[in-house]
Amino acid sequence: MKMKRVVSTLLAGAMVLSLTACGSTAAPAADTAAPAADTAAPAADTAAPAADTAATDTASAGEPITLNMWCIATESDSNRHSYEEAIKEMEAEFPDVTLNWEAFENQSYKTKIKAAVSADEMPDIFFTWSCAFLGDFVDAGKVYCLDDAYQNYKDELPEVMLGNSTYDGKHYGVPLTMNIVGLFANMDLLKEAGYDEVPGTYEDFIACCDALKAKGIIPFGCAGKETWCVTEYLESVIEKSVGADTLNDIFLGRATWNNADVGAAVDTFQSLVNNGYFDPSGIGLTNDEVKANFMAGKYAFYMNGTWNCADFAANEEFFPKVKVSEFPVINADKASLGQLIGGPSDTLAVAASSPNAERAAEYTFELGKRICHYGYLDGCGLPAWTPYGDTSSINGLTQAVSEICANADSYVLFGDTAMSADDANTYLSYVDQVYGCQVDGTQFIEGLANDIR
Repeated sequence: MKMKRVVSTLLAGAMVLSLTACGSTAAPAADTAAPAADTAAPAADTAAPAADTAATDTASAGEPITLNMWCIATESDSNRHSYEEAIKEMEAEFPDVTLNWEAFENQSYKTKIKAAVSADEMPDIFFTWSCAFLGDFVDAGKVYCLDDAYQNYKDELPEVMLGNSTYDGKHYGVPLTMNIVGLFANMDLLKEAGYDEVPGTYEDFIACCDALKAKGIIPFGCAGKETWCVTEYLESVIEKSVGADTLNDIFLGRATWNNADVGAAVDTFQSLVNNGYFDPSGIGLTNDEVKANFMAGKYAFYMNGTWNCADFAANEEFFPKVKVSEFPVINADKASLGQLIGGPSDTLAVAASSPNAERAAEYTFELGKRICHYGYLDGCGLPAWTPYGDTSSINGLTQAVSEICANADSYVLFGDTAMSADDANTYLSYVDQVYGCQVDGTQFIEGLANDIR
């Protein structure tokens, strides 16, 4: 019964996200209970993309074909095992399909897939982030519509989980897992500073950071070499200062960046940097290096996606030390606990240019279901698909994330995913300057208001 309750609550949370995250997939109103697909507002007044009439398969069902896939499940990625297990199953169940797959590092992949789309050199199946990131490809007519294939999976994949990959009422992505930004804490280090629990208020949180510093312990580790890691901290600070609705409206272009409260929140984040709470060497480190340092006991806190639960749970020495919570509220007049950064985003899609697009669509749903299954068992995220099989082995960290999500009232999708590609690049450039203390809060909001229109 507990598992059913958690899953149903997650679906309700995802429904809220689907209604508020992407302007092209849903109506702005967040207080309606209908699924996004039923209330979707058109992304634009243009006709349906050419991808809806993608080329017919050159091979009939049952004939041997080869499909190429790109993803970000590198050897060091938390999701690697779920991909390997899923693909192993697919090899046995789809002997007529040969899958050639390649994995690329997160940041470089964003450049690679965009270049491939522009050059019409896409693989048959590709990993993508949902919302505006995938939406740009859909608008260009480069993505195969999955409506027909989805009919065979409606009982296993709830419609509400497709909100962030639905454009003009049509489905273009197979969601995998959903994740939020979690505040991970090394409780052994917190105990050294006199804390038995992660502080629940912002005032206590700052006092804890000061106590850690006094003990010679660095409070935060953050990978400046990968700007998306900085956003995990900055966006949480902004959201817990101005509220989820305000941040969401800004990300979606419904409100201006020139918001004094956002500027003040950026200054708050920068004060954490200037107060010496962040590892100064982190500016030149990758996420893998920072995560390794956190697990080695160099930092007390690590703010990152809850897909990290898998790696933490797999480390028998470190796992008993780590807890996960959400970032505390900074301004209770405008924000509250239960307002989270994240939601369903990781997605597989099919290229409209694939000579075997129809069969690739079926294969992608089957593969996505299995990746979700094994990813959930590993602790890489919460399931977009209805869980099946024995889930009793789910690790304690992932269960804690489930409880956080069960108490959520709103989600704001990661900024560089919610925004269009050009706007996201501009945004990340300013985030990078904030972390390097090259611009302050006022310069941040005025610059973005000027450069993103």
